Amino acid sequence: MQVEPEHPVILTRSEGIARLTLNRPERLNAMSDPMLDRLVELTADVAADESIRVILLTGAGRGFCVGGDLQAFSGFGEAESVSRGAAIEKLHRHMRVSELLRSSHAVSIAAVNGACAGAGLSLAAACDLRISTTTAIFRSAFVDAALSGDFGGTWLLTKLVGESRAKQMAFLNEKIDASTAAAWGLVTSVHAPEDFEERVEALAVDLARKAPRALAGLKQNFADAANLTFAEASATEAERHIDCSRTADLVEAANAFLERREPHFTGE
Repeated sequence: MQVEPEHPVILTRSEGIARLTLNRPERLNAMSDPMLDRLVELTADVAADESIRVILLTGAGRGFCVGGDLQAFSGFGEAESVSRGAAIEKLHRHMRVSELLRSSHAVSIAAVNGACAGAGLSLAAACDLRISTTTAIFRSAFVDAALSGDFGGTWLLTKLVGESRAKQMAFLNEKIDASTAAAWGLVTSVHAPEDFEERVEALAVDLARKAPRALAGLKQNFADAANLTFAEASATEAERHIDCSRTADLVEAANAFLERREPHFTGE
């Protein structure tokens, strides 16, 4: 019998970066109810924290997340009966993590350090950027587990790699290596395992140092692109651009450029 870790998700904060680490390494960070309950709670917390500019999601050990824990499903017939409505409500509550990663003002990064499958792939796809090791493997996994998919995976993958490749991943359940994932645009960059942590940290720090209102505005522009007409998106884009142009950060950016130094942004 597997014992649930005391802290199935670990949160650390430092200089505008919130690092969320899925912490069931012995199960390749397969999702359990305690893990998902905690992940929703912590993600909502950092998404509401205006001091956080970057959310970094990763996994402990040698895997990112392989999705739902199939050991829990194996005893389904003996499990306590749960109504369909209650099961849907619980799953939708857990799936809110994907929504929070997309809607938060902070830029989200999935640091894919190993196996990334099922709902784990969906979580990675919900992030704004995905960085992987050369050894990472991506797999939809749902169809061979007799499931149709959750955590927004089909919607997200269609946006990221196009309908044809998203269907290829879903229906054929092929293993996608890191180089193929990069060629498809599923991941932003790929790094050797020995360099991975350093490169991820450097990216997070670099993003956290950028003007926070510019980061949040850009992210909202992309969200609008998925929901608004071009004319509507252009109108809101203009408003955000002007709002950014009236901040102290714009003056700081100009002065730093002219003085050939690194800018220091405050969000004011």
